[in-house]
Amino acid sequence: MRTNFDFTPFRMSTVGFDRLFDLLENGLAANVGEGYPPFNIIREGDDRYRIDLAVAGFRQEEIEISTQQNMLVVSGRKSDGEEGHVLYRGIGARDFERRFGLADHVQVRTADLKDGVLSIELMREIPEAMKPRKIRISSVTGDPEQPQARSAIANDDGIQLEAKQ
Repeated sequence: MRTNFDFTPFRMSTVGFDRLFDLLENGLAANVGEGYPPFNIIREGDDRYRIDLAVAGFRQEEIEISTQQNMLVVSGRKSDGEEGHVLYRGIGARDFERRFGLADHVQVRTADLKDGVLSIELMREIPEAMKPRKIRISSVTGDPEQPQARSAIANDDGIQLEAKQ
């Protein structure tokens, strides 16, 4: 079975999607086969998400959450201070590192550890400058004898643009 795809035709006809193609080609292969710790990704609204990781046996000070660029990294390092001799270990206690790719403008809001489940709240916040906006078009009627009638275009910020017709 072929697991390697060639995205060259798409790279030639698109601009600015390099990170997406790199993720598809390289990033997904790193997470295949790694199932510890198990997790859920929940969509709580249009722009709200939550990641729940089952981290039973880990204390708050043994877990680290960090973000860099568009990557969320959750890692757990078990400390060597357990009392007594463990006869059977059914609760996973190995070190882990779990990586999640984040879309543009997704920010980590909070993280909470309760009952062995680490919940990380995420929110997508699109800056005002990048949100779609309507541009009003108004027409300035001139003398029909004039060869150049003008139409004015104003956006929501009140900026007037004039175009010759």
